[in-house]
Amino acid sequence: MTPPRRWVVTGASRGIGRAIAERALAAGDRVCLVARSEEIARDAALLGDQAMGVPADVKRRPDVERCCAAVAGAWGGIDVLVNSAGLHRGGKVGRVSDEDWGDCIATNMTGPLNLVRAALPHMNEGGAIVNVGAVVGFRGFAGDSCYGASKAGLSGLTNVLAVELARQRIRVNLVVPGFVMTEMTSGVSEKAREAIVAKVPLGRMGDADEIAEVCFWVAGSTYMTGSTVFTDGGLMCSL
Repeated sequence: MTPPRRWVVTGASRGIGRAIAERALAAGDRVCLVARSEEIARDAALLGDQAMGVPADVKRRPDVERCCAAVAGAWGGIDVLVNSAGLHRGGKVGRVSDEDWGDCIATNMTGPLNLVRAALPHMNEGGAIVNVGAVVGFRGFAGDSCYGASKAGLSGLTNVLAVELARQRIRVNLVVPGFVMTEMTSGVSEKAREAIVAKVPLGRMGDADEIAEVCFWVAGSTYMTGSTVFTDGGLMCSL
């Protein structure tokens, strides 16, 4: 019998990150849920004995090093790292504050780098890293300079890591959700939502569970690395 995989999933308090954690748990794997909220430990306890929750800010390298060390100490190592934590700050380029720009880059690009550096000492051959990107990292949307730049950077980081870590037989891939109903997108106006959905060939928004299913599959795909997997209802085809 294949032993349960040991996952670290960031941004796991809600949305896509939470859905990924629950998908892995449903498969019998062990999952460390990571989020800034101190309540993540309590939330994880409600998910069963195979889950643990560690509060950590991905922008802070000591936080994520402590998190990965805790997982390795409890379960002996890390098999899958999912960088799902994300921060969106909008505004056209002339109005974007230095603080918003810095926070987006620190969370969406430096954060995954921090996690990779912290997890690698505890990962063995056959490990997988799944980064969660965004369509705006590949196509321009007015008012998304911070978010778009950070997600484009994450795409480049994914490619570099795939090459660097191949000798260690650790695979690194990018899953790119389309317009998915999460807390991050819930503030979009009805008019804007309809305009975006109108561009989606499948004619609807995505669901966090649908993205989680793809991330779960990518994490287990043994001959895939450096790939970008769009899960967007065909949105990229129509832009």
